Amino acid sequence: MRTHPNIVITGTPGTGKSTHCTALAKLLPDMEIIAINDFVKEHKLEDGFDEERQSTMVDEDKLVDLLEPRLKKGGVVIDWHVCDVFPEDVIDLVVVLRTATNRLYDRLKKRGYSDKKFEDNMDAEIMDVILQDAKDAYEPEVLIELTSDTDADVDSNCERIAAWAEQWRKDNA
Repeated sequence: MRTHPNIVITGTPGTGKSTHCTALAKLLPDMEIIAINDFVKEHKLEDGFDEERQSTMVDEDKLVDLLEPRLKKGGVVIDWHVCDVFPEDVIDLVVVLRTATNRLYDRLKKRGYSDKKFEDNMDAEIMDVILQDAKDAYEPEVLIELTSDTDADVDSNCERIAAWAEQWRKDNA
């Protein structure tokens, strides 16, 4: 029996996943934050490079195989723009971050993405791609959609997630 929940913080690139996870690390110090992009590099889980999008492709099967033992123990917060690859039975909360397109536009432009990657990410946010992937992969009771436009949103969201984690621990003690 796990004593800590597993949480996925997901959303289109630029919606504030890493910012949220940095804040959550302070509020949930007993949980492990795993930034998947770093984890993939560290464990050599790359599966090629998409030249058009200037983006590393990930061997998702190897990623899940490597993460599953940690997830079975619990206490993991995952930071990644993909959520639907993680087994439903070990994920307790999926947080889909959303950002107003004008704010996302500015954030992505600052990153200097290729035109294709920029357009794909803007389209993904406009068309609710990540949210729909989450809805298709997980039960509604483990899924929340939160706005991530301002620093106040980040603070409020992280407090809400930390309170949820504390309640999960009480309910599953």
